Amino acid sequence: MERKTSVELPPIPSKRYFTIGEVGGLCAVKPHVLRYWEAEFPQLKPVKRRGNRRYYQRQDVILIRKIKSLLYEQGYTIGGARQKMSEGPGAASAINNSELNWLVRDLEKIIAKL
Repeated sequence: MERKTSVELPPIPSKRYFTIGEVGGLCAVKPHVLRYWEAEFPQLKPVKRRGNRRYYQRQDVILIRKIKSLLYEQGYTIGGARQKMSEGPGAASAINNSELNWLVRDLEKIIAKL
């Protein structure tokens, strides 16, 4: 079975908090999917403020990209992805090629600004 190839995601801006709409755009995932993933992945806990509005931090965006990669590119089920994420620090922090590519692009843009 052939998996979808990763769509090039935009770099993560250097902001402290992101709304659910912004995260959806940064990760190419709809907001209802993000809310569902919050229920399925205990590691994903955005800050909730006034009116139960969600505010995601940079590490949440990185985690969402990892979850998306596990589900859509590597073919894991929700249960399999949850298990993979909870296997330990080595498993959860393993960086695949697509994540490494956007990280390098992010760093190159920062260096160019300096």
